[in-house]
Amino acid sequence: MAARRHRARTSVVGLAVAALAATAFTVPAQASSSGTGYAADRTGHEETRRALDAVVRDGIPGVASQARTGNTVWKGAAGVGDLRTGAPRGADDRFRIASITKTFVATVMLQLESERRLDLDDTVETWLPGVVRGHGHDGRKITVRQLLNHTSGVFDFINDPAYEEKYLVPGFLKNRYKTRTPQEAVDAAMAHAPTFVPGSRYAYSNTNYVLAALIMERVTGNAYEHEVRTRIIEPLRLRATVMPGNSSLMPRPSGRAYSKLGEDSAGARIYDITHQNASQTWAEGDMISSAGDLNRFFSALMRGELLAPEQLKAMKTTVFDSDYGLGIERLTASCGARVWGHTGGWIGSLSYAVTTEDGGHSFALNLNGDWTSAGMGPVLDAEFCGATG
Repeated sequence: MAARRHRARTSVVGLAVAALAATAFTVPAQASSSGTGYAADRTGHEETRRALDAVVRDGIPGVASQARTGNTVWKGAAGVGDLRTGAPRGADDRFRIASITKTFVATVMLQLESERRLDLDDTVETWLPGVVRGHGHDGRKITVRQLLNHTSGVFDFINDPAYEEKYLVPGFLKNRYKTRTPQEAVDAAMAHAPTFVPGSRYAYSNTNYVLAALIMERVTGNAYEHEVRTRIIEPLRLRATVMPGNSSLMPRPSGRAYSKLGEDSAGARIYDITHQNASQTWAEGDMISSAGDLNRFFSALMRGELLAPEQLKAMKTTVFDSDYGLGIERLTASCGARVWGHTGGWIGSLSYAVTTEDGGHSFALNLNGDWTSAGMGPVLDAEFCGATG
């Protein structure tokens, strides 16, 4: 099962490079006790354990994962969390979840629709008058729904050359502690023509979720962080999940995060980029969480604990040939098993979190290196198609 690869993210963090040679930091994957109050599965998941080891052999420093089936939690980690000290990667590590944040945002927007505080078919102009204008962009012709399912045609600000030069490559190391406002992202997008006519096709754009969160704030009168925290994080007791704001720090437990900053050669320098201002991704990808919390979130979402049936159905309604709904995507394993979730890729971190449609079997994974995602699909295949007992 291949993780979805969006062109913008691939150009930034090198997700599509060839698999690397094994490093000297390989540590065998280990199952560990859950430590969560659920029964711990110390055995089994052998296919998944082997797939985790393969990720590290392919050159990623470390990988953290957890599976949850009913009341049983299995944890697996491989490799190292710190290349300098050799400390092993922990299955309970917190990490930047990147675009998995979008599922949290979409969930809140659907809750607001259920409360009749907005309609997904409202135009963007209704809530953000005059904001989506410039070079052919017109918020009067784009709906909230089209933002959430990436059919708006709004230009992805990450593809703006000036933005990329400042915040991504080559400017990341120089500017990684600077605060970026949502308006700066919107301005970068509005400097370009739309990608296509709204509603005519699908194309992933991070700008969509900056705009969605701005609408959320206009509707509620509260910060996007407040709404996600009070509606999702606190009710589900996601104690490892953080809304970081403009902090550059990582809460513990956590390992380091590494990047080659776009270099695709085996001998390229590896940078420790653990600390970076989270505002530079905001509602399109700023959250910090753990594999365990992500499993709890997606399981609750699919079981209808967060959304009414009408809204959950809308969330899972995919568009065109994308397998993407409203802030969630459908992935299919090699054996035909289908799961719902989201992938997340950012500088120093590659992740996914998925669950079966009934929420009964969830799995989340994080890589603390961003230069290859080749091993991620095989891990999902192992978990959902291989023997887990």
